[in-house]
Amino acid sequence: MGKERLSKTILSTVVALGVAATTITAQGRCDRECLIRISDAYIDALVAHDPSKAGLAPNVKYTENGQRLLPGDGFWNSVAGKGTYKLQIADPTAGQIVTEITMREAAVPQPQGVVLAVRLKVANNRITEVEHLIAHSDGAAKNFEARGQPREAFSRLTPPAKRKSRADLVRVANMYFSGMQLNDGKGTYPFADDCHRIENGNDSTNAKTSRDGGPRPDPKTATGYSGMWTCREQFESGMLHFVMRIRDRRYVAVDEERGVVASYAFFDHDAGKSRTFTTPTGRTMTAGPMQPWTWEIMEVFKVEDGLLHEIEAVLERAPYGMASGWSSWEDGMSDKIQFEGAR
Repeated sequence: MGKERLSKTILSTVVALGVAATTITAQGRCDRECLIRISDAYIDALVAHDPSKAGLAPNVKYTENGQRLLPGDGFWNSVAGKGTYKLQIADPTAGQIVTEITMREAAVPQPQGVVLAVRLKVANNRITEVEHLIAHSDGAAKNFEARGQPREAFSRLTPPAKRKSRADLVRVANMYFSGMQLNDGKGTYPFADDCHRIENGNDSTNAKTSRDGGPRPDPKTATGYSGMWTCREQFESGMLHFVMRIRDRRYVAVDEERGVVASYAFFDHDAGKSRTFTTPTGRTMTAGPMQPWTWEIMEVFKVEDGLLHEIEAVLERAPYGMASGWSSWEDGMSDKIQFEGAR
């Protein structure tokens, strides 16, 4: 098909679908605004309990917390409305967008808050893949909404001269997972001085108060890692050793213009030998969960000048060793990088 005929075909398709022509490239690729529009329409269709309004392709694949379902099942049945917090990471190169949004789920006596991290893959202006990760936590939803809006850094453009390649952004983000897996406190940790991590709406670094209300513990003498420490102090303490494996590391959306990476992964705690370890100061410690279990996680990283600044995660406890439904068993149990759209 000639270029002129191809362009006319794309334009006629765009007009028929009611999409602004400027949102689709000459190759038929959805740009950032197009992906955001499709994601917003998907959320609206979800709230309306109507998959026919979601822009789904006929062969769409849909999972929810690792379980494959048919569109219209699962959260489609229980959703009760949208919340007020929303963070979106759009990747036109890969045709994917991740939306982290607070939602409401029907409950007695009133709807409860949840946090939804939904990944959509778009091809030919239709959604071909849907991945829901839902943190069923009213507290997490309230924590995010109390913050008002996502941190400005996630939307701030990186100056063109300082932008890194897609592969390099993923490499830096992956250093976080590798540094936490069986953490020994001696790795190379690419943390900026202002690095701050939020998990389910809570400050999990640089917290102003401790969980027990006590003073800020000294990383050299503490009996467990603290949310009051900086990102670097936590990793250099070596006290995250009980995170035995971080697997199925799928880097699903990379925004090169903003230096933002969105990933899905699983954090395994085997409750075995990994619980006992020696810290960098030579102390032998035993810590971590006493039963095998897993965190299913969507985590977002802001990378500037090769360092991690803002980190944000949505977490839901999952059965130990659970799969995502998007990888082979071998890849799902591996800690290798999985990254589409590197071209």
